[in-house]
Amino acid sequence: MASDFEVVDPEAVEPEPFVTCDVRHRKLTAALGCTELRRNAVTVEPGEATTPHRHEEVYVSLTGGRVEIDGDAYDVPEGGVVRVGPEPLRSVRNDTDDETHEWVMVGAPPVGTVEDFGNTVLPDGEQL
Repeated sequence: MASDFEVVDPEAVEPEPFVTCDVRHRKLTAALGCTELRRNAVTVEPGEATTPHRHEEVYVSLTGGRVEIDGDAYDVPEGGVVRVGPEPLRSVRNDTDDETHEWVMVGAPPVGTVEDFGNTVLPDGEQL
């Protein structure tokens, strides 16, 4: 019987900055063999924030942190889970001076496939 699962140590995946900002993430989609969703491990250092954008996502806070949704900030406890629909403008941010925040982010492609997710919509309507 064939197995349809993977166990991946995120530390084994090389971190890289997002296309639109310097926040480090580890792309785990391919390593996990995902075919229907995208999965990243994201590290947000003090003073950093992801670029505000739109598409449906689920965030899991491994350390506690903050999410900004349509201009309002929400504190998320360690282990907290946040779902943001496709329309609200959101960003994960670290407003601390000395804490590193770790997140797991999962999203379905807005269009396209896991290999080519299509476009992420930025606030000015620009698409990546």
